[in-house]
Amino acid sequence: MGHQRVNVENCIRTLTEVARKHNISIPVDLEAQVASMSQRTTNIITRTANKWSTRTTRRDASSTSLSGRMDHLVIEQDFNSVVSVLESELQPLVAAELSVLVDILYQPHRLFRPDSEASIKCKNGGFISRLIRHCEKLLEEKDEKLCIQVLKTLKDMITDSEYGEKGDALRNLLLARYFDQYPWSKKEATELRAKQPSNAGPGDVVQRRSGKSLSAMQSDLAKKGAAVLVVDLVMKSQNHHRIFVEAVELGIALLEGGNRDIQDMLYDKLRGNEKCQNFFKVFDTKMEEAQQEIRNTVTVNTSDLSAKNNDEKDGFREGEKFNRKRGHKPNGLVMNDQIREELSEAANMTSQAYSNIRAGNTGDESNSCLGIITMEEGGDSSWGKGSKESSADNSKLSPKIAVMEPVLRFLQLLCENHNLFLQNFLRNQKTKTNYNLVSKTLLFLDCICGSTTGGLGLLGLYINEHNVSLINQTLETLTEYCQGPCHENQNCIATHESNGLHIIIALILSDINPLAKTRMDLVLELKNNASKLLLAIMESRADSENAERILQNMPKDQLLDVVSSLYHQESVDDDEFFEEGASDSDDGVSPREVGHNIYILCHQLAKHHKELEEQLTKSSNEKLSKALSHYRDNTAQIEIVRHDRNMEQIVFPIPEICNYLTPETKQRVYNTAERDEQGTKVTDFFEKCHDMFTEMQWQKKLKSQAVLSTISNYMSLWSRLLFLLALMNNLIVAFFYPYPSQVPSLNSHLNGLLWVGLLIMLAIVVSFQQKIIMYLLGLVSITRLIFSVGPEPTLWLLGSANVLLKGIHLVSLMGNKGTFAKRLEQQVTDGELLYHVLYLVFCVLGLSVHPFCYSILLFDVVYREETLLNVIRSVTRNGWSIVLTAALALILVYLFSIIGYMFFKNDFVVDVSDNDIDWDTIQRHINERVEHYVHLRVSDGESEGIRPPEVEVCEVGADCSQEDEPAALSNVVESITKEVMAEVEDAKEEACSTLIMCIVTTLNHGLRSGGGIGDILRPPSNKENLFAARVIYDLLFFFVVIIIVLNLIFGVIIDTFADLRSEKQNSEEILKNSCFICGLTRASFDNKAVNFEEHIKQEHNMWHYLYFYVQVNVKDPTEFTGPESYVYMLVKEKDLNWFPRMRAMSLSIGETEGEMNEVRLLNTKLDRTQKLVDGLVEQLTELKEEMTKQQKYRNRRGILGPASTYNPHQYPQGGPMDMISQYQ
Repeated sequence: MGHQRVNVENCIRTLTEVARKHNISIPVDLEAQVASMSQRTTNIITRTANKWSTRTTRRDASSTSLSGRMDHLVIEQDFNSVVSVLESELQPLVAAELSVLVDILYQPHRLFRPDSEASIKCKNGGFISRLIRHCEKLLEEKDEKLCIQVLKTLKDMITDSEYGEKGDALRNLLLARYFDQYPWSKKEATELRAKQPSNAGPGDVVQRRSGKSLSAMQSDLAKKGAAVLVVDLVMKSQNHHRIFVEAVELGIALLEGGNRDIQDMLYDKLRGNEKCQNFFKVFDTKMEEAQQEIRNTVTVNTSDLSAKNNDEKDGFREGEKFNRKRGHKPNGLVMNDQIREELSEAANMTSQAYSNIRAGNTGDESNSCLGIITMEEGGDSSWGKGSKESSADNSKLSPKIAVMEPVLRFLQLLCENHNLFLQNFLRNQKTKTNYNLVSKTLLFLDCICGSTTGGLGLLGLYINEHNVSLINQTLETLTEYCQGPCHENQNCIATHESNGLHIIIALILSDINPLAKTRMDLVLELKNNASKLLLAIMESRADSENAERILQNMPKDQLLDVVSSLYHQESVDDDEFFEEGASDSDDGVSPREVGHNIYILCHQLAKHHKELEEQLTKSSNEKLSKALSHYRDNTAQIEIVRHDRNMEQIVFPIPEICNYLTPETKQRVYNTAERDEQGTKVTDFFEKCHDMFTEMQWQKKLKSQAVLSTISNYMSLWSRLLFLLALMNNLIVAFFYPYPSQVPSLNSHLNGLLWVGLLIMLAIVVSFQQKIIMYLLGLVSITRLIFSVGPEPTLWLLGSANVLLKGIHLVSLMGNKGTFAKRLEQQVTDGELLYHVLYLVFCVLGLSVHPFCYSILLFDVVYREETLLNVIRSVTRNGWSIVLTAALALILVYLFSIIGYMFFKNDFVVDVSDNDIDWDTIQRHINERVEHYVHLRVSDGESEGIRPPEVEVCEVGADCSQEDEPAALSNVVESITKEVMAEVEDAKEEACSTLIMCIVTTLNHGLRSGGGIGDILRPPSNKENLFAARVIYDLLFFFVVIIIVLNLIFGVIIDTFADLRSEKQNSEEILKNSCFICGLTRASFDNKAVNFEEHIKQEHNMWHYLYFYVQVNVKDPTEFTGPESYVYMLVKEKDLNWFPRMRAMSLSIGETEGEMNEVRLLNTKLDRTQKLVDGLVEQLTELKEEMTKQQKYRNRRGILGPASTYNPHQYPQGGPMDMISQYQ
């Protein structure tokens, strides 16, 4: 507000002066307010100047007057305000303008004519190569500033910056001036970025300006000499601090993302070369200087121990938390590069002077290091924040110490992606003078954390906000040294004589106060990196040496307390900041994430410590038990097979996105996965992993859409209701179609009973809410509705509900499967989706066209029931065999038809009935016959004198019986009618007049008749010439076509159904008694330390393998552990060799233990035998010495006197040989 107030006052004052110059009248009251405002400003400046003058010990005698000084301060303040505003507006534009140089360097050949020599050279990279070689010449010529500028430009070619809308507009304007049309647009790069997979590493990211991926740009510059330039400048710029830093940062930019090609290029450049020794000597020297600087300038952070107001501390802490939770960044002074460089140099000179004073260095200042500390906008420096509490000693690190951060980052990137050659190379160069940078890095960590001063117990006092990032970088570099794994580096760190391992453990266990009170996010990151380093030291080791070293220095109870406190700290933070709507920063780690990593550390250590293992599974502390239960449920373990065919166990946190996998998908995959040739289901399961991962991503996105998520959660309910509605619709159609003109009625008893049943069902549903009662309530309600409004309105109402529910079901299905996120061609080829769309179409047709369309919906029972699906599969599975058999039957029918046409054509006579009967003609025939009969009777009666009765001819189909009609005449009429109808109905027709009719008749009547074609042919007489041939013809057709061919088709269908049933039983048996992953049976785990249930639940849990697949797909590739990198590479190649097949570590351990017991028994026997042999050798040696003495004694006796006789009693049991025999 004060800054803006000055601007407003200046504006008002300027407007007043302009008005006076132009003779513009100003109201008196306004002029008085302006005058009072100016006077108030003058008074404030006067008081400030007086206070400053009283505190000044020396005053300049020739100082100007107070009024002049006040004017000078006002002008200076206003001028600074204008400059600040202009810089905030122009600085992005200046940066955008300078960035155009980099865009030109991407396409330098476009500045020249296409066919010119300069264009050809620039297009082949000649200009960039010359620029890189020129940079080294600049260092030799001591043109330091230009050399630094070239290095920054090369680094900018690799990095990708944002310049805002105004900056982009200016860039486009300038690029259009140099290029008619820029070959790569920002929009195209953004589209390519959007298509990249979620786990794309930094090297795969497409740059917006160059249009190439980061790794491609790195490789291009490296091929043109940038990698060699880094090596040369590092060796030659030891006394040029700023050039050294820029060279290292260029190396970091080249290696960002772990570019393996550049790593190999640097390795080939340094291996077996004298440059190797000089190159690593520079880094070794830098580390030594940094450690010496730390020892000379070590300070203890006791700022919170001083006598400060507690309210100020609490307010500052809450404000820091509030700002940090909201990503708030203080606004610093906007500076251009020149001002920033000058201030950096001044600050570094001051810092170096303090360092020289502490170290007692009075040498030439030219030999001192002129460090460059980049002071970003809104950074942590005291002047950038406007803080008045930080001094020059505490605001930043010494240049000799600060340079270690880019150095360690460079060393980390050399080993990125677990480059085993460079990991070993950093430890042992195999040169005359070896520089072990792994040990040096550990010593640096030991030094910066204060252990060299004996202050390990006060670790938090040596870690502050300014050096914590350097400590984190040190931990990350050490972690990268070990992961892969690199066993030699692991042993180097674990067995080092320094306090490095103690320091790492202390970083996890200690509270690190006072930093934790103000910047808990930095402390969490520190603990997270420390836990990762300990896990890296134990990574992929078959022995327990490093784990035992860690356990010796780590209090187990305190470790579990850290796990519990971090878990509950997350809850406290959520309660504290939830009401304020704050969330953690995306870049930071949450307390529970850190606690999870430490829990995994405990899990790995528990394998070598039974007491810790018991504490992890059983804990009496309620808070600790809750935390352990949470982490246990969200931790998975699997077993993989490494490239050397050794098995390894991996413990990892389950990604949060895995919680979105639906139970229906799990059940479907579990039941439908097919076995491979090795007896496991890994192949089919792996092919479905990507689809399940896609479903997880969609389900997570679905949760943000409340309505669609709610609908999708009840997909099974919609499916059941749809089937019941389809069934009710068809029942109404079956019972009431065609619909009656009136509403059906019930008698009063049934009507009352129906109402009572409806009320009873409603009461039961409200009380118990059972599904079967709900279904009965729906049935009774629909019945009541039919007898209240009629079947047709009821059917229309149910049909409308059917269409609505099917639409909801279709939306829920598409929501669960992520259909909305798929391409159109994927949606069209989705069989399940097409089925449900067709179902919806028939629902609409039944409602709008004809109710008979509802009958098609009953086929849904086939889709819902597995047994009916097997019935359909019994026909479709071997459909080609059935088709071929039917083709054989058709060929046989064709042959029999030809034979019948040739020899038995006249026998193909079938009874036919004309569907279009002319009733008028039939009536006329009946009348003619009756009249003829009457005429005959009349003629006979006249001759005898009898009068004929009057005959009334009745219509066909009418009742012709009359009481007054004579019975004889009635019988005659009825007889004539039956004769005429019989003649019409019993018409005969030849069915083999043509060959095609013969084929149709044989196919139609022959296959449908139980006895074959002979059942419909004319029965032959035994006197006919072709009687025997006819018999053979009928029998052959019956046996060949009816008995054999048709039964073949039926047999194929029945056998297929039996096979499907046995396969289903076999599949259920396999699922019950075989491991899904390795294929081992239940019998393999009988009498073993781990039973089958524990094996499939803990060791080879199929869903844990899916979670690990998701883990390597969502995790940043640069953060992979060694096993994760190994699996990720195989997953990309779709290689399944990392899955254990017919193997399990628990069985291998059991077999190994049995072999070890046998070996131990043999060793015991060998030890006993060896002891016996050693005893015999000692006795034989003693006997030999004794015999030598006796021989000498006898020789002396022989010389001095008569020969001595042998005395057998001199030796026990008769002599030396007897003594030997008693020990055998």
